[in-house]
Amino acid sequence: MPSPASPALRPLSALAARTQDGAGQLPAGPGQFASPEASRPRDRRAAAVSLCLACDRAGFARARAFTRDTLRDWRLEERTDDAVLVVTELAANAAVHGTAAGDGPAEFRLGLSLEPGVLTLTVSDPGTDAPVPAPADDRSLPEHGRGLRIVDALADVWGWVPGPAPGKTVFARLPARPSP
Repeated sequence: MPSPASPALRPLSALAARTQDGAGQLPAGPGQFASPEASRPRDRRAAAVSLCLACDRAGFARARAFTRDTLRDWRLEERTDDAVLVVTELAANAAVHGTAAGDGPAEFRLGLSLEPGVLTLTVSDPGTDAPVPAPADDRSLPEHGRGLRIVDALADVWGWVPGPAPGKTVFARLPARPSP
C-alpha cells in the first residue's frame, strides 16, 4: 500500500519547491535541489542534486546514469540497482501521465537527496493528477501498470506532494548507509 505524503518529511517540501536563484541554479542546501556539480557531499551527512531531463530515451538513459554516478560518488553502490529501478519507474510515469502534449518537449526533474540513513529519489513533472497504482491482476502479466507496485516494493515509503501549480513531485525513500 503506498504511503501518504507526510509533512513530517522535511526534505520533501524543499524538494517540491522549484524556485531558482538568479544564476539559474536551484538552492543547494540539504534536502533541496542543487546543480550536478554539487553531487559530492562535503560532510557526508547531507547532500542533494537534481537534473532536468527530456521525456525520451536519451533522457531516461541519462537519468539512470546520473543516479548511478551520484550514488557511486556518495559511496552508496549497494543501493544503485534499487534506486535506478525506482527512478526508471517514476520517470516513465512522469512521461506517460505527468506531461502535457503540445507545449514543447516534455520534461521532468530528477532529484536525489541524501540525509543520514535515507536516500530520497524524486521526479517532478507538470502533471497535477495523483499517482495511482494499477489494480493487481494476478491472472496475467500486464505490459503496463506495474511501476508503482515496484516502487512500493523497493521503497520504505513513497508518495507525492503538489508543487507550484501546475505540477507535482513523486518521491520514494530508500534506506542508505554509505559504505566505509
